[in-house]
Amino acid sequence: MSKLFIGGLSWNTDENLLRDTFSQHGDVVDCVVIKDRETGRSRGFGFVTYSNSDEARAAADALNDTELDGRRIRVDVAAERERPQRDNY
Repeated sequence: MSKLFIGGLSWNTDENLLRDTFSQHGDVVDCVVIKDRETGRSRGFGFVTYSNSDEARAAADALNDTELDGRRIRVDVAAERERPQRDNY
């Protein structure tokens, strides 16, 4: 699987619109718009996961620097975050 970072989203953009837009370029496995914990409002970015990296790359190439919901979006392959190892005591 391959995950894309989507930046510059409108506060009005929801998971349904994101999924509909990105599914035109391949099999979307997961889609999430990141929301503020306290307000529930979009933080202006999200992630879309494809079943394979070729589809993800095609979507990134096609949709980077295009307009979605009135905003110009940025699409990049998401970097894997290293999670700190926790000791279980």
